[in-house]
Amino acid sequence: MTNTYLLPENCETMIEVREGVDATDRALMELLDRRFGYMRAAARIKTQRDAVRDEGRKSEVIKNAQKDAEARGLPARDIAEIWEQLVETSIAYELLEWDNRDRP
Repeated sequence: MTNTYLLPENCETMIEVREGVDATDRALMELLDRRFGYMRAAARIKTQRDAVRDEGRKSEVIKNAQKDAEARGLPARDIAEIWEQLVETSIAYELLEWDNRDRP
């Protein structure tokens, strides 16, 4: 099945806008699936559970998202809050994966 939708600047109806939003949401879910795959990889690679939470890295990731949002003219403060939630959810997921992994 081919994803056909218009770019935002080419939309002329709300149906086209909604199709684009739905397609974008599906693409975001694919990216989140990949991101959480990296959390599974991190849980597999890290040898200590307390290494899962890295406040320096968390801060870096959120600042990077905020700077990128600013450069794109997006609401940077709100994006930073979304990233805060994303990173915290990722940490919780990685901890769960770490706790459930097979150990030698």
